[in-house]
Amino acid sequence: MGNLLSTVLAQPTAVGTLERALAAGRVHHAYLFEGPPGVGKERAAFGLAQALVCEAPQNGRACGACSACQRALPREGERRPVHPDVVVIERGLYEPSQIGRRTPETQDISIDQVRTLVLARAAFSAHEGRAKVFIVRRAEEMNQSAANALLKTLEEPGRGTHFVLMTSQPEALLPTIRSRTQRVRFAPLPAAIVERLLSERGVDAARAAEIARLAAGSMETALALADPDASDRRDTFVEKALAALDAPTLGPALDVAEAAKKSSREDLATHIAALGTALAARARADADVDSATARYWLTLAAIEQLEQNASAQLVVESMLSRMRSA
Repeated sequence: MGNLLSTVLAQPTAVGTLERALAAGRVHHAYLFEGPPGVGKERAAFGLAQALVCEAPQNGRACGACSACQRALPREGERRPVHPDVVVIERGLYEPSQIGRRTPETQDISIDQVRTLVLARAAFSAHEGRAKVFIVRRAEEMNQSAANALLKTLEEPGRGTHFVLMTSQPEALLPTIRSRTQRVRFAPLPAAIVERLLSERGVDAARAAEIARLAAGSMETALALADPDASDRRDTFVEKALAALDAPTLGPALDVAEAAKKSSREDLATHIAALGTALAARARADADVDSATARYWLTLAAIEQLEQNASAQLVVESMLSRMRSA
């Protein structure tokens, strides 16, 4: 398994910041890892946690071989590790009964999860003595009560307690959360890296190159584009959306919007991005460049609305309706 932090690709500034802090023994109590999805934020977060709980660190770096290093990382197919001092916070990760709820977390990270997993442990030392690390996936999904509850611990962290908040939408976090964390920025991956990683996963060279061009530096997007079933769903959405724009009535657009409810927000954002790519291609060939360009910008606005948890059906309905008028 080895030292995970050393395997983060194409993020020399972010990794360098963390490695220097580890070597100096001055790891900040709270980091905000920000950048597009699928660029190495999570790998770096668990790599940092691994180094902090390692039983035999070398110049601050995880040895990668001890029991703590092995247990600090999620196993294949798992969303959280088994090490008791590496705690993951994520919407819907836990059964309601595990965090004192009656209903699942479908919309956001609840205060129940923060109370159960963070506040209840904050006053206690690490189970195995070195450090406690709380990793928050998609930190922008914390509701206001959860964020305010977490803020109290960020202001007065216990000894050896560290937080890593990950987000692709830092502006969606409370300003007080941002001000109490050290920001570490992760850049989009170079297309050549995305292409290489896709090839290593068995995607043929020509398709890997095309997907890397469309993925905007995100392996998460690239893997979604490479999935055959996801590709078929995406192509169907684009085909129906384009047909709806050319239809004499709004009916087909409403049908596309109704069907959008069945897609996850992540998938729908990818579908809309693909629609934007198709519209950009039209803009290059269309005599009415202004209309085609306006339609492309509407796809970007729709993706932003989805990221802010707007209704999928209403987002698509509004986007297609405005496109028909553009």
